[in-house]
Amino acid sequence: MLRLLVGLALTGGSINALAAEVAVAVAANFAGPLAKIAEGFTAATGHQLRISVGATGKFYSQIVAGAPFDVLIAADDETPKKLMLQGHAVAGSAFTYAIGQLVLWSAQAGLVDDQGAVLSSGRFSRLALANPKLAPYGQAAMEVLKARGLTDVVRPRLVTAESLGQAFQFVATGNAELGFVALSQVRVPGKPATGSHWRVPQSLYGEIRQDAVLLKAGEFKPAAIAWLAWLKSAPAQTMIQAYGYRL
Repeated sequence: MLRLLVGLALTGGSINALAAEVAVAVAANFAGPLAKIAEGFTAATGHQLRISVGATGKFYSQIVAGAPFDVLIAADDETPKKLMLQGHAVAGSAFTYAIGQLVLWSAQAGLVDDQGAVLSSGRFSRLALANPKLAPYGQAAMEVLKARGLTDVVRPRLVTAESLGQAFQFVATGNAELGFVALSQVRVPGKPATGSHWRVPQSLYGEIRQDAVLLKAGEFKPAAIAWLAWLKSAPAQTMIQAYGYRL
């Protein structure tokens, strides 16, 4: 049945007849790439995405409570696993679509050095990060501070955001001089990088494996199944890598 639905949704001759909307919940770090990938998906299939952006942990709570999302594009691999085990997602549908990269970023040019030494320099008053309880990138940020022995020193300066998108905005608007964000938010294809950033070595935090999963609400929706198939396609993977993710 799954193969049949994918085939129908991606068959050129039936695009207009089958055009539908897919409700997608996406982690904030992947909002930019998703918008670009969605353009190609819509052009090829006629299907539209209705996108909600936020923190993976918050989406988990909403899905368990019955939120009618068809697909979750998470910032980790644990949340999709939990949703499948608890019967809120289709068993066996999860897959890793990207491996994320954490960066320390400032909107100010020259503030962040290529070793992240600014964290221990005292040359900032606020450091933004996504809520570690809700966002995997926030958890990774705390792992970096712990690895550097800076947790207690920096804690009074931490500004906790609801999502990675909000953490980025805190820095972009000057409400925080520094912030731990995703490389995909800083490295936008076709645009020059702004400010200064340190690409945090993978050795300082656990690998951020990001999984997508088909939720129960989308189980029998050809458009939702087609979207997940498109996320695995060559055009989508090329865009994902262009934003700095690993596959």
